[in-house]
Amino acid sequence: MNKDILICGVGGQGTVLASKILAGAALEEGNIVHSAETIGMAQRGGSVTSHVRIGDKARSPLIPFGKAELMLAFEPSEAVRNLNYLKPDSLAVVNTAPVKPVTESLAQTGYDGKEMTAYLKKKFRCIFIDSDAVCAPFGSTKFFNIIILGVAAGAGETGMSKETLLAQIDRRVPEKYREINRQAFLAGYEIGEKEKNLNENK
Repeated sequence: MNKDILICGVGGQGTVLASKILAGAALEEGNIVHSAETIGMAQRGGSVTSHVRIGDKARSPLIPFGKAELMLAFEPSEAVRNLNYLKPDSLAVVNTAPVKPVTESLAQTGYDGKEMTAYLKKKFRCIFIDSDAVCAPFGSTKFFNIIILGVAAGAGETGMSKETLLAQIDRRVPEKYREINRQAFLAGYEIGEKEKNLNENK
């Protein structure tokens, strides 16, 4: 399998763990994997981008512009910021709930992410998810990184099996949080399956 996956968001959203789960699952299934993160001021809510390159065609850990087949975007403005990495026919799984920077709080610009999602819808195939809504049953938006992995897997876009991804979650999440993370992944997987079925029936 050859696949380039870009994960983008802001510090504290769990993007790095999501990339490690994907990379670990790809390795477990016998693939060559390169991965890298560009973190910046992540602890202060700055941009975080993770590159996961699967297969023997990759010659470096960073995805070239226009080559990513899948984007997992944890924040709508970060999705737009990283659009130049995507192939024209690729899929973007995007959180519609914005993470407002400090500058927005001070300037009151009215940023709510809606303009970003409308723009994305015109440019690419997208699955939009509201992290506040999908995470409500789990009591925290901190589970969104696992849910979005489930969405992409359920939509058939990761190229990895549900079982292998669940095994990586078990391996990388502390024992007392494993079951709730498994449930979060399966909830996302169900969303992804529904989206896939809708597209196939169009």
